[in-house]
Amino acid sequence: MTTLALRRAFMRDLDLMAAWMRGIKLVLSLLILTILLALAGGVAKTFLDLGMLLHDPLEVALRHIIVDTLLLLAVVEVFKTTLTYFSEGRVKVTFIVDTILVVMLTEVISEWFKGVHLNECAVLGAVLLTLALIRVLAMRFSPAHGETAPDLL
Repeated sequence: MTTLALRRAFMRDLDLMAAWMRGIKLVLSLLILTILLALAGGVAKTFLDLGMLLHDPLEVALRHIIVDTLLLLAVVEVFKTTLTYFSEGRVKVTFIVDTILVVMLTEVISEWFKGVHLNECAVLGAVLLTLALIRVLAMRFSPAHGETAPDLL
């Protein structure tokens, strides 16, 4: 290939990458808007659920509000992950694990309120412990801290 042909091929690839990045930014912008609308709707619904305190048993109303609040925190974690991808072009493992931890804790609390069997709680607890271990390992061997995993070979 001549130098001119190489330059044209490079420019064509560059145009495709620019189009790809614009497309990704557009989709992520729509996703961020969707998450914000869902978060606002969830807050409004949780606020309206405060009326349960007046006519439902206190325990039932508070359980419902606690679970709703924990789910909203999970949405906040998803939002944080999306914003990080939007700004840095990658997703941090710790953000993903944090999101899953919040969702799993919400599930554990929800199941605990329902009065599930000990076996089911033990399985959920094992998953939570595994996620916590992954979170610690991700922080320990994070490239952001300048440390890498030891050679395994």
